Amino acid sequence: MIAVDVGGTFTDVVALRDGRIETAKVSTDYGDVAAPVLEGAALLGVRDAQVFNHASTHGLNAVITRSLPKIGFLATEGHRDILDMGRVWRPAEAILDPGWRRSFGDASRPLVPRYLRRGIRERMLADGGTLYELDEDQARAELEVLRRCGVVGIAICLINAYVNPAHEQRLRDLAREVLGDVPCSVSHETSPLAKEYARASTTVVDALMKIIYSDYAATLEKGLAELGFTGQLNFADCAATLVPAHRAMEQPYRIVFSGPAAGTVASAHFGLLIGETHLLCADVGGTSCDISVVTGGEPFVNTTFELEHDLVVNALANDVSAIGAGGGSIVAIGPNGEVRVGPESAGSTPGPACYGRGGTAPTTTDTCLMIGLIDPDGFAGGRLRLQPELAQQAFESLDSELTLAQRVRHAHGMAVHTIAEGVFNVAIKNGVDPRDYSLIAYGAAGPMLLPAAMDEVHCKQVIVPPEPGLFSALGLLSTDQVFTLNRSAYTILTPEVASQVDAIFAEMEAQVRERLDADAEVRLERSFDGHLVGQSWDTPFVPVPDGTIDGDGVAAMIAAFHDTYEERSRNRFDMVPVEGVTFRVRAVIDTPKVSYPEVPSRVPDDGSLAPARTATLRFLADDETTAPVYRRADLRAGDEFDGPAIVDEGLSTTHVGAGQHLSVGRYGELVIRRAS
Repeated sequence: MIAVDVGGTFTDVVALRDGRIETAKVSTDYGDVAAPVLEGAALLGVRDAQVFNHASTHGLNAVITRSLPKIGFLATEGHRDILDMGRVWRPAEAILDPGWRRSFGDASRPLVPRYLRRGIRERMLADGGTLYELDEDQARAELEVLRRCGVVGIAICLINAYVNPAHEQRLRDLAREVLGDVPCSVSHETSPLAKEYARASTTVVDALMKIIYSDYAATLEKGLAELGFTGQLNFADCAATLVPAHRAMEQPYRIVFSGPAAGTVASAHFGLLIGETHLLCADVGGTSCDISVVTGGEPFVNTTFELEHDLVVNALANDVSAIGAGGGSIVAIGPNGEVRVGPESAGSTPGPACYGRGGTAPTTTDTCLMIGLIDPDGFAGGRLRLQPELAQQAFESLDSELTLAQRVRHAHGMAVHTIAEGVFNVAIKNGVDPRDYSLIAYGAAGPMLLPAAMDEVHCKQVIVPPEPGLFSALGLLSTDQVFTLNRSAYTILTPEVASQVDAIFAEMEAQVRERLDADAEVRLERSFDGHLVGQSWDTPFVPVPDGTIDGDGVAAMIAAFHDTYEERSRNRFDMVPVEGVTFRVRAVIDTPKVSYPEVPSRVPDDGSLAPARTATLRFLADDETTAPVYRRADLRAGDEFDGPAIVDEGLSTTHVGAGQHLSVGRYGELVIRRAS
């Protein structure tokens, strides 16, 4: 089995072969994202692989940078500006800022400029009735405008189409007549859910991703075939569950945020192996730090997620918060002379100054190199020699009255504090006490920075899993293949609607089975999102009983809603009727998962634990200190030592600070606690 996680700085490739984990790390190429994937696949060999699981931020980066194809958007007349208005929410930091504008609005960087958003004369009612019919002549005229503007795709979202899709279906036929065979996304197929804006934004993102990923997927399949791969190519979705490539391309909006979600699944899977089911997960890469929570061995899953503030996508997604803090985060001097770190990143090109690729601004990687945490000759498995003199020049070039030592020390402190603050805020947002949770540190820079954040986060301990630099990619070998269907139908739950609810689930389950192989062993899971009558916000993932839904089944759904509502809000209102909003079916196909080999305990023949070398640590304190450097491959289960110390494994470095104690677990995990 092979998995690849395409990140903003590096592309991580892992293979599970004969019980061994093999790894490769290749610099991401923004000009040709498929090239490093195929390079990594060639390094590990894919000829004998049965599956190739893929997660990528390719589509996400296209949205963030607005490197987007030109598409048209068709909405009910009078509603074309729904993409500009969003939900009219402001982030907390912009509540009092009169100059704030949403990133995707017409005043900033719209996904679809206003002249490409056209209103169509038609109107469906909320009950599925027709207020007035589709004006086909007017629709053709608007489509002709889009044709002359050179659009290469189309997104269609008409009012109440999720109840009655007749007008959307006819409008799609007209679009094909006028525009030809261009990618077309319609909301009743892409996201047949209530709430117009979220449905519209999801449909637009899907149309964009169809264009962005179609060529990419074709290039990937061709390149893998040339390398001799004959197995199953899967894409991970936003919950890091797997979808066969041809199915993923039918609704590619589901895979736009797959990379960060994989790390959460890897953490949950590994946590179950070591008996740690309450985890704060922090993936510190080159560009960002992705933070999530696992409670009771399960990631927290949302029914929607945001690509940017208020830019909503209706897809089941692991709840991951990203902050601009990574190895490539740029160190700068603020207007008041203070040291700042991030959120801007040097990326992989030109990269940190010490890479010697033309970068002149110091970064967190330069900071750790100056301190002595990184071996300049062993970085990235020895494939890249770092140049400390360039890192020093970058720090000296900062316009500051601080000494060199102060600049480096404050840069390290700010990098650690930014990550700690982000992790603590995510814990509080999810209502968990970090003192009950272990902080699992992964990503190439995570083990180097997160142990220093332990006291600021107030977590129980820090755990560094095996292969932390490629741990997210391992998450793609720790998950199942899943198909999900959702359908909105506002229904007050009473015994009288039992047949209606049963018909909804029966139809969705039939549609799911049509997508699966006839001999597939599948587990169907039902749930619904609902609210108390009169509420606006839904309580998601309320369990639904199997079998025929009759009066008793509806009663079970109502009881399950009140139980779930009480669990989430600590309140219960049995006297208030329950309204079902969105009904959901998940088909789960169990797949083989990564198994981590146990690390042997130390025996007399191994000798005592001895460091490979000694590092000199500068700038963290007033005086220089020395720290033993251990090779992770030399560690055995049960080994332990106190900090300051460094554990080096080629693709990642773990820093055990003064006053901290490290012990090695049965799978080679590094457990860092406060020294007693």
